[in-house]
Amino acid sequence: MANETAPESDNEMLEKLRDAHKRLRKEVGKIIIGQDAVLDQLLMAIFCRSHALLMGVPGLAKTLMVSTLAQSLDMSFKRIQFTPDLMPSDITGTEVIQDDPVTKQRMFKFLPGPIFANIVLADEINRTPPKTQAALLESMQERKASIGGIDHPMKNPFFVLATQNPIEQEGTYPLPEAQLDRFLFLIKVDYPTDAEEELIMRMGTSESKTTVSPVLHGDDILLLQSVVRRVPVSDVVFQFAKRITRLSRPGTPEAADFVKKWLTWGAGPRASMNLILAAKAHAILRGSNHVSGDDVVAVATPILRHRLILNFAAQSEGITVEDVIKQLVKSAAKQFQAA
Repeated sequence: MANETAPESDNEMLEKLRDAHKRLRKEVGKIIIGQDAVLDQLLMAIFCRSHALLMGVPGLAKTLMVSTLAQSLDMSFKRIQFTPDLMPSDITGTEVIQDDPVTKQRMFKFLPGPIFANIVLADEINRTPPKTQAALLESMQERKASIGGIDHPMKNPFFVLATQNPIEQEGTYPLPEAQLDRFLFLIKVDYPTDAEEELIMRMGTSESKTTVSPVLHGDDILLLQSVVRRVPVSDVVFQFAKRITRLSRPGTPEAADFVKKWLTWGAGPRASMNLILAAKAHAILRGSNHVSGDDVVAVATPILRHRLILNFAAQSEGITVEDVIKQLVKSAAKQFQAA
C-alpha cells in the first residue's frame, strides 16, 4: 500500500508563505517601481482574509498595482470602474426572464455581476453614490449578495481591493464610516522618489512589454490564511494592542488627554482584532514565527487612520490622524513600561 503524504507543518507553511512573498514582490516589481510598503500591506490584507483601500492622487499607479498583483495570483479578477451613474445591479448582477427551451415556460435566471470574482478591484470607489456603495458593503461584510430574495455566496477566497481619490477632489462621495471600517487597511500611496520616477518614465515610454507570472493559486491562499491565524500571540501583545484602541475613545475613562482634545470618534473592537491579525501577518513576512509589540506598531497606522475621526480643534491646529496614532502608540508603550 502506498504511503500517504504527511501533512505539512505550520513551520513549513510559514516558509512557503515567506517564499511566496518574495516571489510576489519580484513579479509585481517587473511592472511597479517602488511602493514596496504598499505592496506588503496589500499582501498582508490578502493573507488576513480582509479587504484594503488605497488612497492617493490620480496617476500614482494604484489601479495598475492591483491589476498586476491579480496577475501574480492565479484567481479570477474583475475591475469595476465606479462612476456617479453606477447602479447596485451593475455590481451584484441581476435577474432576467428567459424562456425554458424544454418546458417553454418563462423563468428568472440570475446573471452574476463582477463582484463574483476572487479579486475585485473597486476603482475610484468614492466616485459613486451611497446607494451603490451600500451594495458593495454587503458583499464585503457578508460575503454574499442578495438578489430577488436569494443569497448568492461569493467565491472563496474573496477580496475587495479598492482605490479612491482624496475627498477634496471634485465629484467624490465620502465613504460611510461603516464601510470604511470593513477595510483592514487604509493604505496611503505617496509620490515616487526622484530615482523611481525616472525609471518609471523610461519603462513607461519604451516599446518593451513585460509579463507577470502567477505565483499563488486560490487553494494556496486559503491554506496560508489558516496558517496566519494560528501564529501564537502572547498575552502582553494582546494587552498592548487593546490599550492602543481603548486609549483612542473619547468620552471613556481610559481615553488619553490628547484624545479628548482632538478626536470625535475612536477605534472600535474590530480595530483591536485587526491589530492582532495584521501583526501576525507582519511577523511572518519579517521572518518571525511569533508576534511582538513592534509588529503591532508597524500595522497601527494603516489600521487606525480611517477609524479615528478628528474634531475641529485638531483640524484648526494642523493635527493629522497620523500624529494622533503616534501619540497613541507612545502612550500605550509608556503605560506598559510603567506597569
